Amino acid sequence: MVSLGSTSVQRPTILLVDDNSNGLAARRSVLEELGYSISTSASVEEALTLFEREAFDLVITDYKLPGMNGVQLIEHLRVKAPELPVILISGFVDALGLDEKATGADAVIQKSSHEVNHLLRAVNRLVKRMAPKKPPAAQRPVLKSRRQSV
Repeated sequence: MVSLGSTSVQRPTILLVDDNSNGLAARRSVLEELGYSISTSASVEEALTLFEREAFDLVITDYKLPGMNGVQLIEHLRVKAPELPVILISGFVDALGLDEKATGADAVIQKSSHEVNHLLRAVNRLVKRMAPKKPPAAQRPVLKSRRQSV
């Protein structure tokens, strides 16, 4: 929880899933620097256990994982939390034809020298999407005027 004056703002929580410890550490570092609360997992099984214990605002998963792949993780997550935003990262996006429709992810990112920029844009877009929106004008409370009729 981040304190801003007299109000507190909940930091968005992200679950990062990757069996490559270097990639996990690099993504964690960048996202924590931007104020996100990060939990990490090196396997689908561990990620599902964490998901049962904690509430996450976003999941970022690698495609190639031991046991099950990232698409299989997404399938499990969609059963439990259909609206949860998920980003899939892979070095095989083109070779395997991975896209949002085929994987069920909200964003699919190719591992490359531009990965961090694409990841940050996707995270910001998906976190903003989940932020509570102002109600339509018709649903907003009407404030009474302080001036009274005489």
